[in-house]
Amino acid sequence: MGLATMIIISLQTPAALADSIQTPEMTVVPAGWFWQGSDAIERDYAYRIDEQIYGQDVAHRNRWYDSEITKWRIYLPQFEISTTPVTNAQYAAFVKDAGYPAPGVTKEIWDTYGLVHGFEATRPFTWKKGLPPSGRENHPVVLVSWQDAVAYTHWLSEKTGDSWRLPNEAEWEKAVRGPDGTFYPWGNIYDPTLLNSADRGPFDTMPVKSFPAGPYGLFDGAGQVFEWTMTQQQPGARIVKGGSWDDRGCGVCRPAARHSRPEHLRHILIGFRVLRVSSQDK
Repeated sequence: MGLATMIIISLQTPAALADSIQTPEMTVVPAGWFWQGSDAIERDYAYRIDEQIYGQDVAHRNRWYDSEITKWRIYLPQFEISTTPVTNAQYAAFVKDAGYPAPGVTKEIWDTYGLVHGFEATRPFTWKKGLPPSGRENHPVVLVSWQDAVAYTHWLSEKTGDSWRLPNEAEWEKAVRGPDGTFYPWGNIYDPTLLNSADRGPFDTMPVKSFPAGPYGLFDGAGQVFEWTMTQQQPGARIVKGGSWDDRGCGVCRPAARHSRPEHLRHILIGFRVLRVSSQDK
């Protein structure tokens, strides 16, 4: 081995490898106070827009939004969070390098979930030979469980030398919503032109950054895909946030909205974004 080769190898520190593994683009959320959760006024608005769209009060009767955190002001230190949900291309680097199973689910497992979507709905999102479906490289990755998302963060930590994890619910909500407690990233009035939801279509994931950014510069925090968080609702279940391309209304697309899903679930509506832990938080 020549000296030049040895020098090149010696320079391949974890940090130097970051670009080669498609490290997610990051956004800094500054330290400070923000309004988390919802009050009766916001929840009533969510129920009313859902009823207007669906022509029934099923959301209100089932008290979908009553479990939201009561609105309060909370301080968070500065943190970095990925600007978009993790994409198929970014996740593919993990699958290739780590030999990790590609996103997918069998019909037998899917049928045990008891979801409204039939197994055929998963086919457009299923990877083949370790590669994402053609043309979807810049779409959010889906069909990943909470454990899969955590495995990706562990891999990023190993490859970059930084510490990575999923955001907790408060971090996710501040990053998407901003400090002022608005119902949506853009304000208090629902606007279906500002997100990927079933109000306008295409009834599918879309390339990230297809809609305007939120208060801190994050994209796709409302609609597009639900996102896993670190926050545990109950043993074996984690909070997901953000709503999806399959939702109308869109009360569930508000950053304050929350519900849990089993950690093992691989769903066509759920992806994730990541947080890089600062040195003082390690």
